[in-house]
Amino acid sequence: MSSTRLLFQSVLRYPVLLFFTILLGFSGALFNGVSTLLILPILLELLGQSAEYADSLPPILQQFISVFDGLPENARLPAMAASVVAVIVLKSLSAYASALTAGTLNRKLAMSLRREGLRLLLDVDLGYFARTKIGDLINQLNVEVNRTTIAIRNLVRIVVVLITIGVFLILLILTSWQLTLISTVTLGSVTLLNQFVVKRSKVLGKELSKISKAYSSRIFEVLSGIRLVKATANEEREYQYLDEIIVERESAEFNSQLIFAGIAPFNEIINILALMLIAVLGRLAFSNQLELFSSSLLTYLVILFRTLPYIGQLNSQRSTLANTSASVDVITQLLRREDKPFMPRGAQPYRPLKKGIHFNQIRFSYPGHDQEVLQGIDLFLPKGQTLALVGSSGAGKSTIADLLPRFYDPTGGTIELDGVDLKQIDLHSYRTNLGIVSQETFLFNASVRDNLLYGRPDATEAELMEAAKQANAYEFIENLPQGFDTMIGDRGVLLSGGQRQRLAIARALLQDPDILILDEATSALDTVSERLVQNAIDDLSRNRTTLVIAHRLSTVHEADQIAVLERGKVVEVGTHTELLEKRGAYAKLHAMQLTKSLRDNSNGSGLVSNILPVYRKAIGKSSYELRSQLNSMIGLLALIQDEVDDPYEQTELMSYAQSIAIDLLSVVENLESIGTPVNKSSQTEASSPVASTS
Repeated sequence: MSSTRLLFQSVLRYPVLLFFTILLGFSGALFNGVSTLLILPILLELLGQSAEYADSLPPILQQFISVFDGLPENARLPAMAASVVAVIVLKSLSAYASALTAGTLNRKLAMSLRREGLRLLLDVDLGYFARTKIGDLINQLNVEVNRTTIAIRNLVRIVVVLITIGVFLILLILTSWQLTLISTVTLGSVTLLNQFVVKRSKVLGKELSKISKAYSSRIFEVLSGIRLVKATANEEREYQYLDEIIVERESAEFNSQLIFAGIAPFNEIINILALMLIAVLGRLAFSNQLELFSSSLLTYLVILFRTLPYIGQLNSQRSTLANTSASVDVITQLLRREDKPFMPRGAQPYRPLKKGIHFNQIRFSYPGHDQEVLQGIDLFLPKGQTLALVGSSGAGKSTIADLLPRFYDPTGGTIELDGVDLKQIDLHSYRTNLGIVSQETFLFNASVRDNLLYGRPDATEAELMEAAKQANAYEFIENLPQGFDTMIGDRGVLLSGGQRQRLAIARALLQDPDILILDEATSALDTVSERLVQNAIDDLSRNRTTLVIAHRLSTVHEADQIAVLERGKVVEVGTHTELLEKRGAYAKLHAMQLTKSLRDNSNGSGLVSNILPVYRKAIGKSSYELRSQLNSMIGLLALIQDEVDDPYEQTELMSYAQSIAIDLLSVVENLESIGTPVNKSSQTEASSPVASTS
């Protein structure tokens, strides 16, 4: 779609408003012309020269005067004056009504462009936002739309002005076609001189649009990352950078002002010179008919003098249209759907799962990249079960999590729900049955209540409270200043990471999705928050078809299936116990995380240095020391149990601690068996009755 086509398509969306704007403009021009023709006879009547010049007046003027011939001599002047006043009133009313319709047309055009832009941005594929700055889009929907409506408004005004000039041109031709010929050549030269101004305005308009884009984009990034700006003490640096853009914008606006401010005085000077030139050339051309020329020239100059301001308006509006044409190009590019990715919507309504989800030989590469990040992924997630994806960074886990909600479509293979290709299922109905809890929880700058209800606005108060309780969020919400009505700031900045995550879980619980995606939902939390969030996640995913992306393997021990990914391929699939017994990739990841955890949590006891020797023979001794420490820990917990009064809390605490200890011991056993086996004496030395103790 070209910019010119956008302009005409936009105004044609409101044909009634456009019609009345032009009609009223034409009416105003017509009344303007009539009032101009009546002014000269009144002047002649006041000077007492109407009879002297009656026969030498142009025919069109004589016809206007003849209307008053039947009136008494003393009534002609008042009647002509009253007619002029009436016509001027009608012209003013037409101008007022035309301004109202033009303003309404302008507002509706702005509303229409913003709606169309907003609809496009909400419908476009997620990949579009990955390569487009959000600040640019905000600038386009605000500044560039405003400038585009100014361009369209000036286009309509140009049409009205051209109609007005056309009416006066007809009057000028009827008055003296010879003088009109001279005027056309003279004033045409003036219009050509204004072409330089038009070109310069277009260049300055492009510069202003570019500067506005840079400013909006940068200010959005700075305010979005204000914590980083302050944490790195870069306030002054950002101020200086943005101040340079502000100064650059002021300079560009000043240059534009120089152009626009000079148009009116330039036109006035040129118009006076043109009038003088027309009078001189007319005098030379009609030297043999001076009496006829004098009356015609007087009439002609009166009409031309009323015409010249409209010619000035035309030149000014042409310059404004050129200045805003860059914004028209920007909005044209924004609204062009042909070069943007759109997700096929699908036609089949979503039905609750009966069998499960099949990732059938999935291959994927991101738009604009040739390298495949997923290569032949084949996994089946049965209904009501949990499939966990683990692996190192860049293995493709989160990419699979992006494919399931159809943020992207596979470049090869299919995702099937009960044997139906996901692309065939209606996207809206599918996503309303999908819940996502990710590491980067997004919360609106609104109340807790509004954020929780976002996924399901029609939920009852009782359902809202129950979801908050199940997500372990009810207590901290009640302790907020206004409870559920507390405003939580941009992206929930007034809450802790664990609190934000529990709100996200409560939102998903309230939505009651058929399919759940947990994308590293606890990886950024501290130990206490992780436990609270993990308990809420366990409630959320119970008896629900769940895909889990995990960094901490301790969070997926209970998953029905665990798939290990490496470089976009599935290398192992099984339960936690099965994968440990295989002593493969999963067991290595498990051992690596265990040793890291011990390193992070050790208090200088020397245990870590015993676990991480280069030589494998020392592992047996390290295992023995680790087992001793764990036995001591279990004994200590038994003593702590006696100090806790609440029986339920005692049981829960002991059960949780002992399960962790037993699990750690199983990892140590696996660590001993990885690679070259240790010698038998080390194995005997490492033996311990801890299992029975625990």
